[in-house]
Amino acid sequence: MLNRTVLVGRLTKDPELRYTANGVAVANFTLAVNRPFSNQQGEREADFINCVIWRKQAENLASYMGKGSMVGVDGRIQTRSFDNQEGKRIFMTEVVAESVQFLESKNSNQGKQGGQPGNTSNQAQQSNQGGGYQPQQQQSQSKEQNPFEDSGEPVDLSDDDLPF
Repeated sequence: MLNRTVLVGRLTKDPELRYTANGVAVANFTLAVNRPFSNQQGEREADFINCVIWRKQAENLASYMGKGSMVGVDGRIQTRSFDNQEGKRIFMTEVVAESVQFLESKNSNQGKQGGQPGNTSNQAQQSNQGGGYQPQQQQSQSKEQNPFEDSGEPVDLSDDDLPF
């Protein structure tokens, strides 16, 4: 049997870091994940998925990621139930993250103009001020710097050079 989920989305708020009575770190967070299709009005909707992560990764997530940060989560879906203060049974489904990949820094989504955070098209245009982008020039430079590229000449190897 298999229970595996992989998500990429943005944190809806800063992760909530707590510690158990035994001193084990646990962080709860909600991930906003865009749906792959648009609704009838042409708008993209998102799912808000509750996640939990434990130990050192929980501390790292709380320290380095904040509201709006994009993260990748690899984990499993888990259901649980508990009685709330009114005595009503509450059922929860959440993703127990086994690993979280930081796809951008805590503050990288602030201060960018236009486009998605991480969109490098504006950065590429700004870095090439005064001149156009010349991909052919970069390709020829990389060929000169690659010592393993085939130059068209035969390679002189003896049987003693081979490891087998």
